[in-house]
Amino acid sequence: MPRPSIELGGGAPLLDIASYGRRGPADRVHLTQKEIQLLSRTVRRTPEVMVKVLTQGGRDLNAVGRHLRYLSRRGELEIETDGGERLSGEGVEQKLVEDWDLDLDEVRQSKELRPCPRNLRPKLVHKVVLSMPAGTPPDRLLSGAQAFARETFGAEHRYAMVLHTDEPHPHVHMVVKAVSEDGVRLNIRKATLRDWRREFARQLRAQGISANATDRAVRGSTRPRLADGMYRAMQRDASRRFPVNMRSQCMERNAASEASSTESLLRTRTQVEGGGGWRWRRSWIVRAREIWPGT
Repeated sequence: MPRPSIELGGGAPLLDIASYGRRGPADRVHLTQKEIQLLSRTVRRTPEVMVKVLTQGGRDLNAVGRHLRYLSRRGELEIETDGGERLSGEGVEQKLVEDWDLDLDEVRQSKELRPCPRNLRPKLVHKVVLSMPAGTPPDRLLSGAQAFARETFGAEHRYAMVLHTDEPHPHVHMVVKAVSEDGVRLNIRKATLRDWRREFARQLRAQGISANATDRAVRGSTRPRLADGMYRAMQRDASRRFPVNMRSQCMERNAASEASSTESLLRTRTQVEGGGGWRWRRSWIVRAREIWPGT
């Protein structure tokens, strides 16, 4: 097929209409089956899993013991270890600390040649929370958490977990030893959390629970999540930074300001319609002539 051209008179064409763009690839890029399933779950708004790492505590034996006592409700709930052992009763946290040799790790930290501030000490354990929305079967959630822990930590890092059902949404608290059996420290990054969410969602789907793990930007959610302590303070109406009734206060203030502005406009309109505007203008003209007699 000849290329179209425009000629004016004789000689070479002044305008050559042709496309010099590169031809696209012969085969189009197709989505994989996993990507199609992920898009399908996201469009259907499948419940999202939550994997949260608590940043406070876990740097000394006292903090670890307090956290384990809180998880077991002082021995009322069972703590399941990585070996399948179930611990319950008073003083189970001390048995777990001795089994993991956390006292030796704390001694190694204190034998440094230079002083180390308390808040900069390496963590002895990491505190992880695995959660799903209300209505999720707790037994299946626990089974998914167990499979997730086996696949993620395996024989490298010691771990223990407790299932909590005292809130509408069931969740599993997991304590992971920071230093592996080979002496390798577990460093948790943002990419690590993304991988953990995907793995946890996959294990829940294997248990028959509809679960998804996508980023907030993919779901169209751009509002950042509040810190756990700030959220709970807002629920108690005790937050100093974000009071619960802030929105209502702003709406009341805006309504009062709008009412005041409307009242002022109506008053001015009444004055103008009644001739008050002309009297106000004449008074200013008289005052100006007193100040500047030549005006």
